[in-house]
Amino acid sequence: MSLLEIDAINSYYGDSHILFDVSMRVEQGEVVALLGRNGAGKSTTLKSLAGVVRPRSGAVRLDGRDLTAAPPHERARLGLQLVPEERRIFGALSVHENLVLAAMTAGQPLPFDEIYRTFPRLDERRKSRGKQLSGGEQQMLAIARAMIRRPRVILLDEPFEGLAPLIVRDLMGVVRQLAEGGNTLIVVEQNVHAALTLADRCYILNNGHGVYDGTPAQLRGEQEIVQKYLGVKTT
Repeated sequence: MSLLEIDAINSYYGDSHILFDVSMRVEQGEVVALLGRNGAGKSTTLKSLAGVVRPRSGAVRLDGRDLTAAPPHERARLGLQLVPEERRIFGALSVHENLVLAAMTAGQPLPFDEIYRTFPRLDERRKSRGKQLSGGEQQMLAIARAMIRRPRVILLDEPFEGLAPLIVRDLMGVVRQLAEGGNTLIVVEQNVHAALTLADRCYILNNGHGVYDGTPAQLRGEQEIVQKYLGVKTT
C-alpha cells in the first residue's frame, strides 16, 4: 500500500470536465513531479487531493484511509498540505506571526528554531511583514507555513514560477533538503529541468489524462514523449 493513492478521479469546474480517470501513487519519502503543458490539469490534481476541488468520482486515500468525502480542513489535519501557486500568506502579518498562526492549528507543530534553520533567510526577516518580502521569500514562507504542521505529504504548486534563476536555485536547495530529510512531496512545475532534478518519479498529464509514469532517467530516454507532451528537450 502506497502512502498516497489517487484512484481514477474525475474532477470538474462546473460542467467542465477537467480530470479524466487520473490515477497516481506516491510512496513514503518520495518526490513526485507532476508535469504537463499549461491547462493539462496539474493544479486541479493538487486541488483535488487537498479537497479544494471535490472529485465527482474516484478515490483519494492517505495511508489507506479514504479521504474522498473529507473537507479540506480535515485533509490538512490528516497531513495533506497544499502550498498554492498564489502563496496566500498574510501580508499584514510578520513572518513569525504567519508561522505562529499556522502552528495554532497543528497538533504538534515543528519548533520555530527548526523552521528557521531550514530557512535562514526567514530568520533574518522574521519581523518583516509578508507584503515586504520578495517573491522568493514569500515562497519560502509559504513552504515553511506548511512544514510547521508536520505534513505527511506536501503539495507544491509551481514553487519556482516567476522567480529569478538565483532564487530558483536557492529554493531548489531547500526543496532538496526537505526531500533528503524524508519528506514526501508532489511538485507541479513548468520548469521541467528543475522538476526532474528533484524527482524520484514523474507523471505527465495531457488534457486531463494521465499519459506517462516513470523515473526521470526513463523520461529523459523518451524524447518523443517529452517533445509531444512537454515541448522541451531533457538531454
